[in-house]
Amino acid sequence: MQGETTTIRITENEGKLDVYPQNRTPSSGRASAKSWQYSDHMENIDGYLMKYTNLVTGWQYRFFVLNNEAGLLEYFVNEQSRPQKPRGMLPLAGAVISPSDEDSHTFTVNAISGEQYKLRASDAKERQHWVSRLQICTQHHTEAMGKSQPPSKSRSYSTASQGSGSSPMSMRRPSQNPASMFGWSQVRGSSAYSSKRSLLPDHLMDAREMMSQAQGQHKDLIQGIEGLPATPGLSPLDQDLLMLKATSMATMNCLNECLHILHLQQMARQRSSLGGPTIEWLEPKLPDILKNGSSSLGSFATGEGPLEGNRLELSSPESCNFSGEQEDIDAEDELEDSFTDKEEDLGAVEEERSVILHLLSQLKLGMDLTRVVLPTFILEKRSLLEMYADFMSHPDLFVTITDGSSPEDRMVRFVEYYLTSFHEGRKGAIAKKPYNPIIGETFHCSWKVPKRPDASNEPSQGSSDPTASSQDSYQVRFVAEQVSHHPPVSGFYAECQERRMCVNTHVWTKSKFMGMSIGVSMVGEGCLYLLEHDEEYTFTLPCAYARSILTVPWVELGGKVTINCAKSGYSAVITFQTKPFYGGKLHKVTAEVKHNSTNAVVCRVQGEWNGVLEFSFTNGETRMVDVTRLPVTKKHVRPIEKQGPTESRRLWQHVTEALRQKDIEKATEHKRVLEERQRTEERHRVETETPWRTRYFDREGEGWVYHKPLWKNSTFKS
Repeated sequence: MQGETTTIRITENEGKLDVYPQNRTPSSGRASAKSWQYSDHMENIDGYLMKYTNLVTGWQYRFFVLNNEAGLLEYFVNEQSRPQKPRGMLPLAGAVISPSDEDSHTFTVNAISGEQYKLRASDAKERQHWVSRLQICTQHHTEAMGKSQPPSKSRSYSTASQGSGSSPMSMRRPSQNPASMFGWSQVRGSSAYSSKRSLLPDHLMDAREMMSQAQGQHKDLIQGIEGLPATPGLSPLDQDLLMLKATSMATMNCLNECLHILHLQQMARQRSSLGGPTIEWLEPKLPDILKNGSSSLGSFATGEGPLEGNRLELSSPESCNFSGEQEDIDAEDELEDSFTDKEEDLGAVEEERSVILHLLSQLKLGMDLTRVVLPTFILEKRSLLEMYADFMSHPDLFVTITDGSSPEDRMVRFVEYYLTSFHEGRKGAIAKKPYNPIIGETFHCSWKVPKRPDASNEPSQGSSDPTASSQDSYQVRFVAEQVSHHPPVSGFYAECQERRMCVNTHVWTKSKFMGMSIGVSMVGEGCLYLLEHDEEYTFTLPCAYARSILTVPWVELGGKVTINCAKSGYSAVITFQTKPFYGGKLHKVTAEVKHNSTNAVVCRVQGEWNGVLEFSFTNGETRMVDVTRLPVTKKHVRPIEKQGPTESRRLWQHVTEALRQKDIEKATEHKRVLEERQRTEERHRVETETPWRTRYFDREGEGWVYHKPLWKNSTFKS
């Protein structure tokens, strides 16, 4: 192998990056910026990176060594311990190297065994250098694995460069892919090898050849853009060119992930057919609940299936009439909520990554996930209907909207309440999925909001005093119902009778598979009614994205939402910004409140929806709101034994308890029983032509409206 070998070193005390050939000393000067440009030469590099261990330990500095000859990524506690045995190592043959969409410094190394390193460089350039070197080494050893047991037809890679290549934007020809640098030549002249024994079957070899060519073209594109002169016209910082770079990078990453999954499945099948050891995580034993569209009721009824010999002791499902009359809720039965479940532990998500990989391999980009049954271990311990209630965790801000002295003030107050509602709706930093509500499922709760003017400055336990009398506090009541199963539509309604205000919302959740992310569109509309002022505020909801679903999943919001009050003539546009591919902050949000007739902006908001928000007014006044410091008022919920059989906590109680005990098998079976009962009742309604009857919400046009809203009650009208 020709050329110098480059070493990367990062000193812990300075956090700076040194790049220099191994035959030079650190004092001989830093490398030029050209050291970062793409090269197809393999390099042994080493240096400090941060390694993610777990939620408790977090990130730690470790000294990493890329051993190209052995095809290993090794790491040590520090550089001084390098002569000792590595603390850990990953074989790179068949591995996938993926830059993270979480930020511009993080990337992951997914080994063929299922083991994963989540690493973080000091900056974007260092990450790119590590990723490119690791990808070249991975490609070399993956191809070498196929070379050791050649495929059935002749392949040769010439080292001769074809074409002038004078333009960095020119298309690479097949002989110019990175594999050509190693002078590989594979000629199959003997039939002694069985095609079964090839770890890289012909169709995957073809795919890898095309991927190599595409990677070469991608690198040419990047070099061509970065090589443009910084002129006032077209420059490397042109927005369209930056978008082109980001799109190209994201496409290559997604294609690499897909090819890797196909490769792993093929290897597992071949090893199994040859009688060799099967890598368990490549051939996961899937519970029946994962097999979308299949009914697993028969297998359990006959004693067959994965639970044979170890049957679960299940409580028989309660007989409940999902379609029926309304239930009057006695507020005296409600107690302050004592549930404190936080989704901070990856738990089974890390252990069951193989199941996630298998599930992802069955999905297509853009596929609607509405009818896909997801594995139980990714669920959080509450229903989607209860999650909507948790968006009301700052009822003190809600009830003060109507206190605004002017239409402008009331619109700004509503925007403040709207922006602060999403943070508490998430239970922890880990993105997990709430239970899909069963049709007819309901959730009821309430909040007590002290009438004292200084209540909003008191700690949360003071603002949710369970002993507060009705004379000392306002009561905000909430009810939610799953009104439709296909499509999945939820309706929820909250009111404060004393303040003569209420809000009615219907939401259709549409989930789509987006590669390494899942996108959820909240289709629907809400309306806030301030009866004292005879004002109605219509609003929409943002999209939600579960990112990095193979590593540490996290949530971000995105999209543009609007709030409009036709009577007052004021409106607001709120933009939830998803993180750009290169740089940028997470969870950014901006908003403008304006008077429609004059188009004058009266208030601007910027910040993070789960952090600090800055409100700026036209008179020069500014106000800061730290969402993390706002008092949280605990909701009041009836004990499970006093709830109806269709209420969320009673309905899902066995699933929730099994998840708390980390008994995924039992939770899966309880969940299956509920969903199978729903399917059985749906089939019965179809056969008997019985229409579904909702309890608390009525269909009006394209939406759903609570059956007894305040604005229809003559007692509360102006």
